[in-house]
Amino acid sequence: MEYLLIKTLHILSSTLLFGTGIGSAFYKWITDRSGNLQAIAKTNRSVVLADWIFTTPTIIIQPISGFWLLHLLGFSLTQDWVVATILLYLFAGACWLPVVWLQIRMRELADNALANNEKLGADYQHYARIWFWLGVPAFIAMIIIYFLMVFKPTFL
Repeated sequence: MEYLLIKTLHILSSTLLFGTGIGSAFYKWITDRSGNLQAIAKTNRSVVLADWIFTTPTIIIQPISGFWLLHLLGFSLTQDWVVATILLYLFAGACWLPVVWLQIRMRELADNALANNEKLGADYQHYARIWFWLGVPAFIAMIIIYFLMVFKPTFL
């Protein structure tokens, strides 16, 4: 029973983590291109909120439930797929941390532009490009992590 509960928690939290990330990225990217300042400001506020409500807790739950499952199943932390998963997770996290700052900053810039009836400046566009390109490798890392968790391959 403990195994099924932890496995369910792990799967659900990974789904929330990945789903929130890809959904937020898609809607923010599309909305940024619309040029509609009201929509951009609202979407930025929603993306930051979604990160606090969904992404942050799942980022914490994932390693806890993952290590717990490894323990329950008797897997070693030195197995190829486990090491690769941990490294990719840390890499994705290293991409996500600056993304959080960028999202908060873009939210502030959009809110200020809306409040002052101004257009978004070059700073916003610069941050948006960095935000996008940090998301690409993080997304690829998460896809590989899913593969590793499901298939548990050996590399040597």
